[in-house]
Amino acid sequence: MTPIHSVLVANRGEIALRVFRTCRDLGMATVAIHTATDADAPHVRDADTAVEVPSYLDVDAIVAAAREAGADAVHPGFGFLSERAEFAAAVLAADLVWVGPSAEVIDRMGRKDAAREVAIAAGVPVVPSYAAEDDPASFAYPVLAKAASGGGGKGMRVVRAAEEYDDAVAAAKREALGAFGDDTMLVEKYVERGRHIEVQVMADAHGTVLHLAERDCSTQRRHQKVIEEAPAPTLTEAQRELVTSSAVALAAQVGYVGAGTVEFLLDSDHAGEGEGIYFLEMNTRLQVEHPVTEEVTGLDLVALQLRIAAGQPVGVDQADVTVRGHAIEVRIYAEDPYAGFLPQAGTASLVHWPAGARVDHALESGQVVSTSYDPMLGKVIVHGPDREAARLALVRALDDTAILGLTTNTGFLRELAAGPEFRDATIDTAWLDRNELTAPDPARARELAAWAWQRHHGGAEGPFAADGFRMGAAPAPIVVELDEPVTLGRPPRERPVALVDAHGVELAHRGQRYAFVRPDVAAEDAAAGDGSVVAPMPGTILAVEVAEGDHVTAGQRLGTMEAMKMELSLDAPYDGTVAAVGAAVGDQVALGAALFEVAAE
Repeated sequence: MTPIHSVLVANRGEIALRVFRTCRDLGMATVAIHTATDADAPHVRDADTAVEVPSYLDVDAIVAAAREAGADAVHPGFGFLSERAEFAAAVLAADLVWVGPSAEVIDRMGRKDAAREVAIAAGVPVVPSYAAEDDPASFAYPVLAKAASGGGGKGMRVVRAAEEYDDAVAAAKREALGAFGDDTMLVEKYVERGRHIEVQVMADAHGTVLHLAERDCSTQRRHQKVIEEAPAPTLTEAQRELVTSSAVALAAQVGYVGAGTVEFLLDSDHAGEGEGIYFLEMNTRLQVEHPVTEEVTGLDLVALQLRIAAGQPVGVDQADVTVRGHAIEVRIYAEDPYAGFLPQAGTASLVHWPAGARVDHALESGQVVSTSYDPMLGKVIVHGPDREAARLALVRALDDTAILGLTTNTGFLRELAAGPEFRDATIDTAWLDRNELTAPDPARARELAAWAWQRHHGGAEGPFAADGFRMGAAPAPIVVELDEPVTLGRPPRERPVALVDAHGVELAHRGQRYAFVRPDVAAEDAAAGDGSVVAPMPGTILAVEVAEGDHVTAGQRLGTMEAMKMELSLDAPYDGTVAAVGAAVGDQVALGAALFEVAAE
């Protein structure tokens, strides 16, 4: 046994705050790390001790910070270095406790190709695949080319025809190399309509391997999760038994110790009681969506992690793990869901989180949100006696959420949660890639944003005043970044007429999109019509594929940029001639920077 008195969390924001909360409950001291720009961040102010580091990815600096602060253990959180075997090894080499599985297990399971071999050895079903050296003309399309390393939907491309294969794999390799430093690819059958099921496992060093039930993360776009819930609403008992027992078998096969998640894909078109369920990968860390498991099991997963890291038995038997009710989590992102989900930046002039829900966040009014880190701002988690009760609680919680000053996906999430597809659990993993939700009415969105701003500046009026008005009655605000005061009259006490579904949930369109900066409409019109191709967000130019004087056609790729570890194609707005090229490979460009100019024919 190794007593733990002080824990350094090698992460930032709501991730660090989440771990600190449990450490404090257990009487452990907390140590934060931060970069110079994060010196006054919420997680820094919350910790008992804080140490500056050059980067959240600097292994040597973080280990040195732990020793400087007198920490006994290092918790990696999730993201950043949490699945880097070299980080785990460095922590252990410094005689510190590592809160996670061994470096060897991280290395093995962190690679999708190696993890696939472990799954086969454990008797776990895997997705049919092709060898990288096989002739693409022999594949049964569609296929999915994906990075053997890493996760988060990065380094993945769906390929639907042999003639698209080379370009798609090349793009996936570039993205994987930039994100993970490894461009090894796997090629697997692509499931058009699937459900993403994952099982939380917890294992100690005394031979106990448990599953803590399953989650459904099928509501996702571009392979990144949007809504997560527990338990999975569509599984039969036979399917539930298959995925949970498979997860335990795989964790036991690899000698896993700590918290981990085993992910499966259920082929909706071919799933029988024991068919069409495939192992995808294992995440060797705590997951973003772990709160829904905590809500339905009543277990503190971070507390179990720390107990196991200290060498103690997990202290829970499989028979003790019971699921009570239903929990749902949404991820609040700084992104524009009506413009390709591009990450956004700005200052959060007003932040109002909902009462009556669990909110894991590190965002407050006046805080600057940059594109230097992942665009997730926080998570809203609700629990109810059944799925429908939880869903309605989520809609209410999102009605009571407002983040002004930058574009977020809050209203988009509200519309999604209130819609019939999520209500009936018919959304599959590619639903959001095939369907678009209607963008909000800009006039109404701007009104609500202005009312929220008015309330923030001391008035008793606004969407949060106790006057019967609530933001779910109409399109939600998103954004306001006011360059001058705006005064509107008191919002009407009478509730507007609204269409409701059979469950009483309003169907009015919402969204978070419209910036309240003058002249916004005129600027948008000009940008759309003058042939300029501008940077949709800050990033790095990866490729420039045209030169001045080149003839281009509408939709032709002019160049490629990388932002937030995503590749973005910069395309010609219409047929014409390239009049100007304002960027070179390697350039760091700002949001809105003019990159190309196309003169129409």
